[in-house]
Amino acid sequence: MRQPSFAQPRQRAQAGFQRPTTEQRATLLRMTAFVWKHYKWLMLIVLLCIVVTSLTSLVSSLFTRTLIDDYIVPLTQMDNPEYASLSQTLFKLGAILLLGTICSYTYNRLMISISQGTMLRLRKLIFERMQRLPLSYFDQRAHGDIMSVYTNDVDSLRQMISTALAQVFSSLITIVATFTSMIVLSIPLTLVSIAMATLMMFTTAWLGKRSRGHFRIQQQSLAQVNAFIEEMMTGQKVVKVFCHEEQAVSRFETINEQLRSAAYHANRVANIVMPVNGNLGNLAFVLIAVFGATMALGEFSILNSQFSISLGTIVAFLQLNKSFTQPITQVSQQINSVLNASVGAERVFTLMDAEPETDQGQWVSKDGQWVSKDNNSTPIRGDVDFQHVDFGYTSDKQILFDININTNPGQKIAFVGGTGAGKTTVINLINRFYDATQGRILYDGIPITHIRKDHLRRSMAIVLQETHLFTGTVLDNIRYGRLDATDEQCVQAAQLVGCDDFIRRLPNGYNTLLTADGSNLSQGERQLLAIARTAIANPPVLILDEATSSIDTRTERLVQQGMDRLMQGRTTFVIAHRLSTIRHADQIIVMHHGRIVEHGTHEQLMNNHGRYFQLFTGGTL
Repeated sequence: MRQPSFAQPRQRAQAGFQRPTTEQRATLLRMTAFVWKHYKWLMLIVLLCIVVTSLTSLVSSLFTRTLIDDYIVPLTQMDNPEYASLSQTLFKLGAILLLGTICSYTYNRLMISISQGTMLRLRKLIFERMQRLPLSYFDQRAHGDIMSVYTNDVDSLRQMISTALAQVFSSLITIVATFTSMIVLSIPLTLVSIAMATLMMFTTAWLGKRSRGHFRIQQQSLAQVNAFIEEMMTGQKVVKVFCHEEQAVSRFETINEQLRSAAYHANRVANIVMPVNGNLGNLAFVLIAVFGATMALGEFSILNSQFSISLGTIVAFLQLNKSFTQPITQVSQQINSVLNASVGAERVFTLMDAEPETDQGQWVSKDGQWVSKDNNSTPIRGDVDFQHVDFGYTSDKQILFDININTNPGQKIAFVGGTGAGKTTVINLINRFYDATQGRILYDGIPITHIRKDHLRRSMAIVLQETHLFTGTVLDNIRYGRLDATDEQCVQAAQLVGCDDFIRRLPNGYNTLLTADGSNLSQGERQLLAIARTAIANPPVLILDEATSSIDTRTERLVQQGMDRLMQGRTTFVIAHRLSTIRHADQIIVMHHGRIVEHGTHEQLMNNHGRYFQLFTGGTL
């Protein structure tokens, strides 16, 4: 079962603190620098608001001491208490808390803007980079892997930026400010709080170590479930053809149970972290209350030194202790969330850093001419020649051996051979989806490596065996071959290749909306639209990679006339298994295991009684 290597299923933060690796620190620094570069001033406002919010929370806790010692206790001892000063003080406290609320609301709103804006920029950057990547990048990776970068990985960064980073910073400020206030109020009680906080951190780390391995298995199992569902959705027809519904359900139950088991063991340990910490916090509350009461009664001493404390100080310290231990747990969990998100960030940056296509070409097409950087020019005629070309997709496995092809402009060149003979690989070299490892390919006498790739590919049009239609109208899909084409030109292209008739029978004709890769059309109709898309491009070179393989014999006869008109005056490279598409070719090139074993016209090859003759008489063409 293929597992998406980029997939990062969302999961709850693991318990326990994880020590960041060097790679994680580098990734987080790069992510922080990226956010800071684009949102520096907003981030400064966020930091200021977080500081104000944390300080206002601290002020409200310390006010408890003043409220009890300076107001409540004295008022209980008065015969005629006056509440005016208390009301003024409460009003001031309310204003401070209102300021904290406004700042909290402000920084949360700003973090949403920052996170969403960052995601917008990241998706734009990785999409732009994806458009410049060589075809080999996509051939070597599952499409679902790349898709997960845009979804799971980018979304994990959104959660980290919008929530985790702000909470970590807020918690750190709260811990520092609260700890300072606790020392000022009472050193003995502070020592009790430190001891309990240390116990909580060790407990959390111990439980996290036990659950971390299970969380890793849970992540892998979730990836397996997602991959299996994706495969079953795309291969649903195959499942039904072979009646494997029950086997598919059985397989799904197996991997689904693996996910349940892993999730159970992971969360069984992780779910007790909060209750354990909560009870330890309650224990700390009780211990501080007991020690505080002992000190208030004057019965607590160390080395003959008496420690006294007021009732208001005890109550204020209890609130400070809560503010001290709670952020420690939050920091531990949020740091884990940040480190887990760094994995997603690493995959995003891996795609952003992928090596784009190199293009050192200096010749461009202009007004029917190839024009060099030095203003040399030559007409675009469509003359493509191979000279001693070798090629291998990897360095240890050669695919093509000493390919030599000489063509004249306007010729029809057909490639035949068994599966794996190298026919499609030759086509991929012509438009520089890949570059030859040895030898060279000339286009009108110019090495294709000297021609800019976009201009080279614009001078060619290719119809692949597997068609792809975009979401949009029929007219939009035809116009994709040349975006500035008018509606009339698109209709003429459709008429040329013989698909105008079936298009007009569609519910809305040329304005019929196609979705799901044109699933509402037959395979032959989809292929005809792809051929019409090629016709509208009007290039000097055509490449037909088994372009009529999905069209029935009757439809093929209709489209062949249009194809013949389309190929007139153009150099055409054809890969086909049907005799009708190659019999009248100017050259038929027979390939076997990456080598050219025969070439000539149909009559010449038949008279030779070689491999072409065997293929033809064996019915495999």
